Amino acid sequence: MRKTLVIGASEKPERYAFKAITSLVEHGHPVVALGGKSGEVAGVSFNAEKILFSDIDTITLYIGPPNQIPYYEYLEQLNPKRVIFNPGTENDELQERLKAKGIEVEVACTLVLLASNQYEL
Repeated sequence: MRKTLVIGASEKPERYAFKAITSLVEHGHPVVALGGKSGEVAGVSFNAEKILFSDIDTITLYIGPPNQIPYYEYLEQLNPKRVIFNPGTENDELQERLKAKGIEVEVACTLVLLASNQYEL
């Protein structure tokens, strides 16, 4: 399975990023994550440092559009196959930038994609 980067990771169980990391791990997907501060979810450690991870297939966003601006160039540098904009993270400007770079954009819910076996490309 291909590696997923979760942006917006949180140790708070009520957060959707927490649920997404947990579900990705349960479905056997390799996961790396970035959060506003350091933490760990389902054995996945994370912090706020924008590490240039290699071989990222999918990035799933759990931060709102105003908080995405500092990540624009970082996302482009990672050159993932796709970026998933979960509910509340939709951002036309970023979506157009990614599409211009040949990166697939999907407006969807990672949790629903996993639960319905539609996550794999």
